[in-house]
Amino acid sequence: MGDMARRVIDGRTALDRAGVAAHTGAAYSTVNHWHRHHARFGFPEGFHHDGREWFWLDDIDAFHVAHQTAKRAELTKVDRRGNSEDLIGSGAAAKVLGYGSYRNLPDTLYDHPDRVEVLPDGRLRRLWFRRTVWAVADARTGRQSTGRTPGTTGARKPHTYADDPRLPAAIALLAEADRTGRDRRGLGVMLAQQLGITERTAQRLLAAAYAASGISSRQTA
Repeated sequence: MGDMARRVIDGRTALDRAGVAAHTGAAYSTVNHWHRHHARFGFPEGFHHDGREWFWLDDIDAFHVAHQTAKRAELTKVDRRGNSEDLIGSGAAAKVLGYGSYRNLPDTLYDHPDRVEVLPDGRLRRLWFRRTVWAVADARTGRQSTGRTPGTTGARKPHTYADDPRLPAAIALLAEADRTGRDRRGLGVMLAQQLGITERTAQRLLAAAYAASGISSRQTA
């Protein structure tokens, strides 16, 4: 897909959806969301060439500038109370950012938790340090987070399964589900059967896949 992300057509540079994601820094699922609700977001119309859908680069640039401007205009008030080292869940993170629901959390936060726990029923519980949530909030305006001193935060510790040789299979399964729009519920069973492992281990591998990749994890695995 990387070779097809960008192409010059009739002297103009065009991007496919993967190219739009790479150019704007958005998740591929976010680009799909923009495209699906193009009237709401003002996402540009695409065109077909050689059997593929493309978007003019200058149209994407104009859209992204307008989109970022609109987002900054609607910034919520951030709750700065609490200890920066507290670990909080998605509901609490939404409240820190001033949102009414965890569904409003930005992909940059939701898809990159500081820790992931697999609950007994197989659902994932994402946790963030309060300072991480503040940093994401501050990135909306370029303001330096007051939750920590710059340079004092170490690298995020990898998930327990980060170096597991089975992890690529979990990432590939998630990517295929994202590409086809498949409901991710039941992927744990599929991965367990594919690799000959227990469903609990499969769920933990999927949790590591969420943390290790840029794949959106809004749906339950």
